Amino acid sequence: MITQVLDAVAALGPAWSWVIAGLVLAGAEILAPGVFLIWLGLAALATGLAAAALPLPWQGQALLFAGLAVGFVAVAARLQRGGARPPAPALNRADRGLIGREGVLDAPIVQGAGCIRFDDTLWRIEGPDLPAGVRVRVIAVGGTILQVEAA
Repeated sequence: MITQVLDAVAALGPAWSWVIAGLVLAGAEILAPGVFLIWLGLAALATGLAAAALPLPWQGQALLFAGLAVGFVAVAARLQRGGARPPAPALNRADRGLIGREGVLDAPIVQGAGCIRFDDTLWRIEGPDLPAGVRVRVIAVGGTILQVEAA
């Protein structure tokens, strides 16, 4: 069965062999995603197109495929690495959403430490000694401790 398939592909010629190899590699990317085989598949498809347009010997086709594969993978890696990434979302990170938020002290900050309630959570805070009732602003987050200043 496999020999019949290989004989049929060989009868189509080298250009179609590259195209079929490219489609198989692209299909393998769907089955085993990793964003790598697609670039090899594109290189094989491009080699097939070049083999159909130009009379290249098999050695030239192999070199063209190798060069295109390396080139496509390098460009993809550069695009992935160098692309602008959006800032990490604050979703499920309540502490990140508190920076800049203001609240009123229920209890004083004594010796640089105290507590404040935001929504339904009681947070430990650090900042200058301030009496209860003073409005404060969160300026930084260090682990589970909020850094505050008078607002």
